Amino acid sequence: MPILPREQPEPARPHQVRRMAESFGTDAHRYDQARPRYPEDLVARVVAGSPGSDVLDVGCGTGIAARQFQAAGCTVLGVEPDARMADVARDRGLRVEVATFEKWEPAGRVFDTVIAAQSWHWVDPAAGAAKAARVLRPNGRLAIFGHVFEPPAEVAEPFAAAYRRVAPDSPLSSQPARRPLEVYRAGYAKIADTLRATGRFDEPEQWRFDWERSYTREEWLDLLPTTGGLTRLRPDQLADVLGAVGRAVDALGGRFTMRYTTLATTAVRTGTP
Repeated sequence: MPILPREQPEPARPHQVRRMAESFGTDAHRYDQARPRYPEDLVARVVAGSPGSDVLDVGCGTGIAARQFQAAGCTVLGVEPDARMADVARDRGLRVEVATFEKWEPAGRVFDTVIAAQSWHWVDPAAGAAKAARVLRPNGRLAIFGHVFEPPAEVAEPFAAAYRRVAPDSPLSSQPARRPLEVYRAGYAKIADTLRATGRFDEPEQWRFDWERSYTREEWLDLLPTTGGLTRLRPDQLADVLGAVGRAVDALGGRFTMRYTTLATTAVRTGTP
C-alpha cells in the first residue's frame, strides 16, 4: 500500500520525519491487536543463525516480533522511542527502554542478535548500522525485516482515491495505489549496501517469505487506522477513507485474501573485535 511507511523503506529519509514516526502510538492497543505477525520460518531461521539467545529489538513497538522471539526461547530487550508503544509492550511481558536507537545507551551490553521489524527506516541508516555492529557480539546476527502487502486493486484503488480527496496536500497522496515488489526489494538492497559500508559485517543476505492471510471487512478496517498515512487524519477524514474501503470490500463479498511478502536483509558481524 502507498501509505504504510512504518513497514517499508522509502527513497526519502523517513528517520527525519519524527512526527509520523511518533504517530503510531496514537492507538497502541489497536496497533498491537491488528498488525500481522511474522512468518515463523523467518523467526526460526534468525534464531538458528545466531550464536546465542540474547536479542535486542530495535524499534520494538508493542512487542509483536519480540514476543515471537521470546516464544522461540530468546531473552529480548526492546528499544522503542514511543513511550505509549513501550507501555503496551511492557504489559505484554517485554523489557523495554525508551529511546531512539541512535541515542540509546547500551552501557556495555552486547547481544547475540539485533532485530528490527518494520522499524529500520526510522533509524539513521549509517548511524544505525554502526551501532548495531557495536552492540553485537562477534558472529552475532543483524536481521532487518518487514512486510510488503498490497491489497487487491479493487480495494487499493478506492482507498487511494479517498485518501487523495481528504488529504490532497499530503506527500503520500501523490503515490500510486499499488507498487511493484521490486520497489521494496530495492529498499532492502540499499540496507545491504549500508551494512557493507561499515566494514563490520560479512556479506549480507536477502531473504524472502511469501504467505497469505484472509481479511474480513472488519479486520481490514481495524488495521488501516494503524498505518502511517491514517494515524494523523482527523476523525471525519478517517471515516471518509474507511467508508470508501468498506464499500469496496463489501463489493468483494465482505472479505479478500491479502498476499504478503516478508523481506529481510541480514548479516553476520565479523569475528574481529
